[in-house]
Amino acid sequence: MEFLSSHYPEGVGFIIRENHRVEPRRNIFLICTPCKDCQAIMKVLLLKDPKEDDCGQDPYVRELGLYGLEATLIPVLSFEFLCLPGLSEKLSHPEGYGGLIFTSPRAVEAVERCLQKDTKAEVWKRSLKEKWNAKSVYVVGHATASLVNRIGLHTEGETCGNAEKLAEYICSRESSALPLLFPCGTLKREILPKMLKDKGIPLESVTVYQTIPHPGIQGNLTSYYTQQGVPASITFFSPSGLTHSLKHIQELSGDSIGQIKFVAIGPTTAHALAAQGLPVSCTAESPTPHALAAGIRTVLQPHAC
Repeated sequence: MEFLSSHYPEGVGFIIRENHRVEPRRNIFLICTPCKDCQAIMKVLLLKDPKEDDCGQDPYVRELGLYGLEATLIPVLSFEFLCLPGLSEKLSHPEGYGGLIFTSPRAVEAVERCLQKDTKAEVWKRSLKEKWNAKSVYVVGHATASLVNRIGLHTEGETCGNAEKLAEYICSRESSALPLLFPCGTLKREILPKMLKDKGIPLESVTVYQTIPHPGIQGNLTSYYTQQGVPASITFFSPSGLTHSLKHIQELSGDSIGQIKFVAIGPTTAHALAAQGLPVSCTAESPTPHALAAGIRTVLQPHAC
């Protein structure tokens, strides 16, 4: 038995067959494996980029598939990188900093791009990586931590689910007189910088990317609604993702919008949903595939065993 979603431009997806063998397919956005006890497959929509893990699958879709939920991923944001030469120069001088802070995967990607320039990769492997590893590297979430690990840095604080909790963690540990280097985006929240400033912990922020709407939002959402209908739930992964997609969702859902369970990946996104007057059916306990899938399952299948 196979379960496929509708096709979207440039999508990559997988089929999980009854024997659990995973087969890659192009132009597919979802993975689904049904629960034996489910009478019907519920469709859920995740407004995020598809990301493959070491198993070649998007972990969010895999976790939801284990609960018999058919998940489709539609990206709603794109990113433009800024000031990379300046970031590269700062990375070349770890002696001037007390450590690093990463609160988003995109900031890590900015560092990766710097390491691809000229001879930076060789210098990084030979000396810079070791020097940065002698300092604290703070991160929010396991997804960001795994990307930081990929460039050879050890991390701490990854169990903190948001920037506020990470700031509390840093304040409980940090004593260096040197500033922490904080690559961030144009839409960063000010709560982490403010909390560190209030505790007298120096911070040097450098803006390395900006968030813009994904060019395919409207077309991909229209195709989804046309072929799949109104989803049982929609998960938002950031306030900016909500901002750029909500109008299209409202127009496509029409009078059926009341039947959709709106889900947030974390408290900041939940507050953004509430500010738009949308009922928040579930906020993931942590920004992880397992926590999100468990929360959605509880909302959509409250009596499931």
